[in-house]
Amino acid sequence: MVTFFLQHIKFEKRLSHHTVTAYENDLKQFSAFLLFQYELEKPEKADFQMIRSWIVALVEEQIENRSINRKIATLRTFYNFLLRHKAIITDPMLKIKALKTDKTLPKYVEEKPMENLLDGMEFSDDFSGLRDKLVIELLYGTGMRLSELIGLKITDLNLYNNILTVLGKRNKHRLIPVNRTLVEVIKKYLALRTDIIDDTTNTYLILTDNGTQAYPMFIQRLVKKYLSLVTSLEQRSPHILRHTFATHLLNRGADLNAIKDLLGHSSLAATQVYTHNSIEKLKKVYQQAHPKA
Repeated sequence: MVTFFLQHIKFEKRLSHHTVTAYENDLKQFSAFLLFQYELEKPEKADFQMIRSWIVALVEEQIENRSINRKIATLRTFYNFLLRHKAIITDPMLKIKALKTDKTLPKYVEEKPMENLLDGMEFSDDFSGLRDKLVIELLYGTGMRLSELIGLKITDLNLYNNILTVLGKRNKHRLIPVNRTLVEVIKKYLALRTDIIDDTTNTYLILTDNGTQAYPMFIQRLVKKYLSLVTSLEQRSPHILRHTFATHLLNRGADLNAIKDLLGHSSLAATQVYTHNSIEKLKKVYQQAHPKA
């Protein structure tokens, strides 16, 4: 049933490759635990006590509660699938509750460091340098996800109207406006890309030095390299630039619903987390400026 479930979320639900892989890994870990601890080969036969004992084992391994909750969510989705397909009679996840987690605000890079990186730093004029600058500009200038950046194709660009089309989660398309500076970087990159890349069948926008489609680790290393030059944040990932995009927009008065649409969030609740950063910033300004503070 695990195989059927994975096919269901991949082909019917059309979840992203990253999400499907995470679900698959969680179910593999759970299945291995059941086999070792209870000699149970089929996870659909597991009961509440077995699932609870796995969660306890994860806690004892000092895995973060947030990560454990993601695994709990995987099992919840899996057993709900089994219940709907009448593979089980009762849902063993009904009594399982998520673990408490500390609410952490999204980390982001301040405006001045980002300005120093994009406007003050000299990127090389060769293909690699222009590609690197484009990656940073795209992630910060559009707030797109890592997977969306990697999947971006030349045909998704509408440079005449300064718009690009992004394929997001659940195969949903959304339009994102791009600024003139970013458009100029794209044009320079495309001109150089045409000169050095012989493979006309490769339509992906961001390529490695070898002319192949960029992959997650490649982009992660690239982003970490450049963010390390301007920030001391412990996490220097593509997702930090997504947080930075949203926070900077909100700090400058952008409408929350507009940010939601730009990020491709399905609900406003996911976007509202950025308001806390803005409120904290307002508190600091108040404390420093108001005579009665």
